[in-house]
Order: sequence, then C-alpha cells, then structure tokens
Amino acid sequence: MTLLEYIESIRDRRITVIGIGVSNLPLIRRLAAAGCRVTACDRRERAALEAADELERLGVTLSLGDAYLDEIRADVIFRTPGIRPDLPPIAKAVEEGAVLTSEMEVFFEVCPCRIVAVTGSDGKTTTTTLISELLKAAGKTVYLGGNIGHPLLCEADEMDPEGFAVVELSSFQLMTMNGRSPDVAVVTNLAPNHLDVHKDMEEYTEAKANICRRQGPGCVTVLNRDNDITAGFASVTGGEIRWFSMKQTQANGVFNREETMISAENGTEMALMPVSDIRIPGRHNIENYMAAYAAVRDWVSPELLVHTAKTFNGVEHRIEFVRELRGVKYYNDSIASSPSRTRAGLLSFRQKVILIAGGKDKGVPFDSLGEDIIGHVKKLVVTGLTKDKIRAAVEGREEYRGQPPIFTVEDFREAVLKAAEIAESGDIVLLSPACTSFDRFRNFEERGRYFKQIVMGLE
Repeated sequence: MTLLEYIESIRDRRITVIGIGVSNLPLIRRLAAAGCRVTACDRRERAALEAADELERLGVTLSLGDAYLDEIRADVIFRTPGIRPDLPPIAKAVEEGAVLTSEMEVFFEVCPCRIVAVTGSDGKTTTTTLISELLKAAGKTVYLGGNIGHPLLCEADEMDPEGFAVVELSSFQLMTMNGRSPDVAVVTNLAPNHLDVHKDMEEYTEAKANICRRQGPGCVTVLNRDNDITAGFASVTGGEIRWFSMKQTQANGVFNREETMISAENGTEMALMPVSDIRIPGRHNIENYMAAYAAVRDWVSPELLVHTAKTFNGVEHRIEFVRELRGVKYYNDSIASSPSRTRAGLLSFRQKVILIAGGKDKGVPFDSLGEDIIGHVKKLVVTGLTKDKIRAAVEGREEYRGQPPIFTVEDFREAVLKAAEIAESGDIVLLSPACTSFDRFRNFEERGRYFKQIVMGLE
C-alpha cells in the first residue's frame, strides 16, 4: 500500500489527530489537503499554537485546552507518542469502533524501502545516527527520522525503494506497534526508564519488544548480549539474531576482544579496528558502534566503518565538548535523562568530574546513581526538583565520607556558574542531569543549548 492509497482509504472517515506537534503537524496538513475531515486535539491553548490559524484555513477542526479529549468522535485516531493509548476518552472511542494508530505505525505500512529501527534505554540516537552515517558512506540513500526528530510518513511516496529508512523508536511509539516490525531491529540496552508514564517495568519492556516481535525470515535482530533483558528478546523474534558484546565472544555479531572490535559471521571472525580509533569518548560508544555495524555489515565495508569511527564527532547534547576555559573542559550531556545514562557519561572519562545533575523526576530510583557519584565525581552540583533526592542518594550510602562535596543550587544558571567557580585547571565540568528537563525547559535540547550559552559566556 502506498501513502496515497492509504489516505484514499480513509478519506471519507472521521479522523482525529491527538497532538499538534513535530510528528503530527505534517500529517494533519497532508490529510486536510487531501480533503479529509480532520479534528486536531492538543492540551495547549490556542495562543500557544502557532499553526492554529493555518490549520483552520485548511478546514481542520481544533479541540484545545484541558478538555481537548472530552469529545472524541472518530473512525480513525492518530495518537501522538506521549499520550497513553488507554486514556479513558481514547479507550472509549476504540470500544465504539475507532481504529487507533499513529504516524509511525502508518509509515511502517506504506514505506517502500527497507526499515532499520533502533530502540533501547540509552544510546538510541547515537546508534541511529551512526547507522545513517555508515549507510551514507556506502553510497546508500538514507531517510533519517522517527523519535530522532523528523517525521517521515508524508515523504513515503517520494522514497527510493532501494534506499533505507533509519528510524529511532521510543517505547511510547512502540506501545501500539502491532502491525509490522522493521527489516532490521536494534535494541541497544534496557534499564528502568519512563516509569512516570509506563505502569511498570514490565509494560516498558513489552513495548520495547514490539520492535522485533513480528520479524520473520529475512529480517535481522541486533541484541545486546551483556544486558539480560535485551538478551531475552531472542525468544520473541523470528529474525536472524546478531549479538554485540563488550564481554563475550559471539559466533554471529560484533564483540570486543582485547580492545579490538571483532565481527563474527557463522563463527568466522574478522578484526575490524582498535576501539581506540573511535573519536567520540566513552565505553558506551564502543557498544553503539558495535550495534550499528552489526545492523549494516551486509552493506558497509570494514574500511568505511574505520573511516567513520575516526571522523564522526558525535551527536549534539551527547557528551558534546563545548569549550575549554582556563584549563577546564565543559561537556554537554543533556540527553542523560536517566541514572543509567548519567552513569555512562561518568564512565566516559578517566578522571573524576564536576557533575551538574537534577531536573524532573521520572519515577526511577537514584540509589545506584549515588554509588556512581561517589566513585566518579570530584564535586557535585545538584539543582532542579530532584536535587534533594539525588543528594540523599549520595549521602545515604554507607561508604559516603563527605566526598564528593555537594553544592545545592536552586537556579539552573547559578548551578552552572557554581560548577565553573569550583573548577580548577585540569577539571572536567559535565552536565549530565539523570532527569528530564521538564521542570524548567521544554526538552533536553533546550536545556543543553542553554547550558552551552552559559558556558560560552564565561570569562
């Protein structure tokens, strides 16, 4: 089915699109331009929606504000990823016969080319970007999108069937992804995350498993052998399993042996490169490279892998080097919205760092983070709604003896300035919050950009 055929199939049906954001706005415009009856719903008031007037000129009915879901009358509902599918108004509409779907689910149905999809708790964006870079280096046409920020559905009919759609998928997108799995599925790792939205870890894990649950012969599943949860996905996929591992030799996949990255296929091994060739810092980025190459080795030569590893500078907000001032290096790791992600950031450096942490709680405990901070942090600056919880996680550990010293600062800007004040030549200042940004910022990108703005203004 093509996108045009899909739109034609729902043209005479009542369509509700929940969420007027980045992923759904192109879809709303496309449906309205095709003459569909569209109602667009959003919790924000009209004054906060720049596209409100434009959408009404296109004939779209708007349902806005706190009561935006009160009256759903639809045959087809497109859900934005951040909205749970079992909210009472949505569940009631489905009981009455509405079909619940999403921009990404329809894209999977109409995409004419191979789909390579990546999910996991940490490393999704970097691994997705690496896959894209490797395929482009091999001369392939690549369409990069999904949770990484660019919606692809409305471009589907212009895509080259010989190309590759490379998409990052969140657990929220995967919750209702019941129709089709990608041709190549990659799961970087799994750890407690988004428990402020998911009912529990089981629901979160089940959502992630949808990325490979409907794969069959000819598909590939790339799994982290060192993570017990992702390793368990081997039992639910029908695709060829390729492992990646930092610790264990694998008969099929990519692994690390004595600081050399090895590719194995049916038990035959090939040395790819020393892991020291990877330009971006952190042991977790070795895993990201292994996962990416396991996904694309059918199309990408080892030589192109080495070239990419030596030249790729990384993704913004992911242990991004900002500047060096008076011997102090500043890094932006604003993407780190969970304790496990912050741990990976801390382990990226050989020395103890000055850490800025805190933000909005996701329902994930900070107990393990306290241990990591004691072991890898020279001085700690906590801020945001979780500042007291993070401080308690450190001070509550039996091994804590006043190190690292902890500074509690209410204002984010002042927290950055405090980190700069207590830093000495040779230190590293790392923003790696272990929490979401929603207490003060719209998203982690805004938080990271503000951090960089403050750092670049230091004198």
